[in-house]
Amino acid sequence: MSAPLYIKVKPQDNVAIAVHDIPQGTEVMPGIHANCDIPQAHKIALQPIPKNEPIVRYGVVLGYAKDDIQTGDWINEHMVILPKSPALDDMPYATHIVPKEDLPEPTVTTWMGYKNEHGPAGTRNLLGIMTTVQCVAGVAKVAVERIKKELLPKYPNVDGVVAVTHPYGCGVAINAPMAYIPIRSLHNIIHHPNFGGEVMVLGLGCEKLTYERLMDPEDITPENCLTIQECHGHDEMMNQIMAMAEKKLQKLNQRKREPLPLSELVIGMQCGGSDAFSGLTANPSAGYAADMLVRGGGTVMFSEVTEVRDGVHMLAARCVNKEVRDRLAQEMKWYDDYLDEGGVDRDANPTPGNKKGGLANIVEKAMGSIAKSGTSPIVEVTGPGERPTKKGLIYAATPASDIVCGPSQIAAGIGLQLFMTGRGTPYGLEIAPVIKVCSRNEMKDNWFDMIDISAGQVATGEKTIAEVGTQIFNYMIDVASGRKQPYSDQYGFHNDMCIFNPAPIT
Repeated sequence: MSAPLYIKVKPQDNVAIAVHDIPQGTEVMPGIHANCDIPQAHKIALQPIPKNEPIVRYGVVLGYAKDDIQTGDWINEHMVILPKSPALDDMPYATHIVPKEDLPEPTVTTWMGYKNEHGPAGTRNLLGIMTTVQCVAGVAKVAVERIKKELLPKYPNVDGVVAVTHPYGCGVAINAPMAYIPIRSLHNIIHHPNFGGEVMVLGLGCEKLTYERLMDPEDITPENCLTIQECHGHDEMMNQIMAMAEKKLQKLNQRKREPLPLSELVIGMQCGGSDAFSGLTANPSAGYAADMLVRGGGTVMFSEVTEVRDGVHMLAARCVNKEVRDRLAQEMKWYDDYLDEGGVDRDANPTPGNKKGGLANIVEKAMGSIAKSGTSPIVEVTGPGERPTKKGLIYAATPASDIVCGPSQIAAGIGLQLFMTGRGTPYGLEIAPVIKVCSRNEMKDNWFDMIDISAGQVATGEKTIAEVGTQIFNYMIDVASGRKQPYSDQYGFHNDMCIFNPAPIT
């Protein structure tokens, strides 16, 4: 059986996606020849599309033709007029609710995690050292290197030490209406499931983000906080940090993995460096794995506001009630206004790499992005860095930027992240493992030792979404249980914690 030349998603689509580069003159399907070379993942017109008429993929209008398009033409981003974004008022809700028993059944019902007194279980056993302000980031980083070298070898049950630094805390409008977003995120990261309930915070002493704003009152103790302006010189400062860390490590070393139900696992879904295959292979396969976890009682978060905005009505149909639908609309409206104040719209999202990978605009990107959420009902909508209160599928509203979305999901409590990519990125998180799933076999062949799983065989017809989705689920359980380590952790590819801050800098 020969590999397919194209993929057409819905019967009503008037374009198809090239599985590989298609040379000019190739008969793509009976009666349709390529009028020019069609790059891999790009669109070919299956029928004439007159000027101002809709271009349809996924059964959705991606936009309108700027000029007449002929059958067999290559359609790229320069040929498409962006449509208006869907209205947010009175969206129908709960019209497409998939019963839990109709979701794919997980292959296992337990995993090996670190039980916490409060909140979900940890996938790792880490000492986290939070800073109140960027001014002490250098101190924290030097201290962490010393702790790893001098103390960590004595505590074999502790996986590592993480300095949680950030560009916030001073020179900011701390009482601005939007300041609660970065403050909430940092507060929640202190209590991340992988930190095992141990709190360690380094402050400077003159910053605006004081302990009282950042921490719970019961946590503000000499055992948990160190103000370095009060230390008498470098050596005393470092000695106090090391002594505090050692007490925390002694407690963390007593943690052990134990069998836990899937309801104790929280994962995040994100995609970056997407291409036109992402919505056909990697994202729906990850969505299948997400459905398996939800079926087993676990929690899955997906995010990226601009990458769901054009499919918001599809998400509203999966919201379990009016309250969830209204919160979804509220988060979308907030972001619409946020972008408008910045003088841009949602189509500022796609990157040059997205477009080179065949994505013409944000509508096309959004249709593929949503696929990673699977088919489960949406039980709750949360804001950036906000912890969910329910189990199941959560829409966690965050910016789409990988480097901001990841920390926001960390603040929300994920113990692991699935990251889908078509173009490739070395992105990773130090606090929670990141599993890379690519959309094309060519990506895996090129980055054979940096991509964990390829979904490219879905495009070539060698595997089904269910087969790759099950592979992703099984690998996810192994990583969460500490049996396997994704490439980003093997190499220490960990990005900075870029906390979303829409508040002013003074």
